[in-house]
Amino acid sequence: MKKMKVGIIGCGNISGIYIKNCLSMFKNLELVAISDSDILKAEQRSKEFNDLKFCSVETLLEIEEIDAVINLTIPKAHAEVNLKVIKAKKHVYVEKPFATSTLQGGEVLRRAKEQGVRVGCAPDTFLGSTIQTAKKVIQDGWIGKPVAFTAFMTGHGPEGWHPDPEFFYKEGAGPLFDMGPYYLTSLVTLLGPIEGVMAYTAISFSEREIKSEPKCGKKIIVETPTHITASLKFKSGVIGTLVMSFDVWDSNLPNMEIYGSEGSLSLPDPNYFSGELLLKRYNSSEWQKMPLIGELSQNCRGAGLSQMAEAIQMKEAHVASGELGYHVLEVMEGILNSSKEKREIKILSAENIED
Repeated sequence: MKKMKVGIIGCGNISGIYIKNCLSMFKNLELVAISDSDILKAEQRSKEFNDLKFCSVETLLEIEEIDAVINLTIPKAHAEVNLKVIKAKKHVYVEKPFATSTLQGGEVLRRAKEQGVRVGCAPDTFLGSTIQTAKKVIQDGWIGKPVAFTAFMTGHGPEGWHPDPEFFYKEGAGPLFDMGPYYLTSLVTLLGPIEGVMAYTAISFSEREIKSEPKCGKKIIVETPTHITASLKFKSGVIGTLVMSFDVWDSNLPNMEIYGSEGSLSLPDPNYFSGELLLKRYNSSEWQKMPLIGELSQNCRGAGLSQMAEAIQMKEAHVASGELGYHVLEVMEGILNSSKEKREIKILSAENIED
């Protein structure tokens, strides 16, 4: 199979695993060059990977042999960079979130269609063994008809460990746009599209102090909600609760649970490709650990692009698609708007997502 030649824009914290996987894990990808708006960041990453070719963003987009670009910039730059990649007539695979607004996201999808290029979007952890096993368990009827769910991401923010955490508290980030895509993409994979949301949000602490190096002691002004509670209604009729928070020190809440007419399914953190999957049937007194299927069980970030490359050659649809990323984006935007407007928000893109 012909290799897809790839470039990376954005050499921040997450870029290391993408570079590593492109170089060693995915045999149908060939990493040609990396870049960053801060050329020193690109140079530093280059040294970590045997002097990998690095260059400016403009130069990378002019490299004719590059077929696709992985966009690892900060959230507020995602749409702008995507549009530059599309203008250069290259496929693009962007880290989550797809954009910071549906207006931006819709423009990316329109331009890509006009140029005849593909758009993919992280997260791709739903391709991992845990979510794929859970999907089969549900499809095979082990919990009967799904009727409800709960999903919780509770912690106290990244300022205690991330080397450059300010952007997490800007528009297009916060716990909802940062971690929400993992949970929402997994839920849509398992339960189908979301058609309506109602929510409340809060900024519990208006200022944060960085505890990690090299910016330890610096203050962050919080500009986006850090505690979100939302009710989601799926097209299938399933309803449930989503909580995303950077305002909780600790909890004993489950990550995700799916409740059906004949049993319950407990899932691990969807930020990972694998983890313990537990099933409890209506006639059982104990939770049963389910054997996992599939090959993606380690940190396989970039799997979505690898599958997209394969789909392009086969002239088939790819699964970590821009349309899926846009649907998740519309749900997150709807959650914020629901809190502001104190009403239910309908999710129009539910009609474009397969059940």
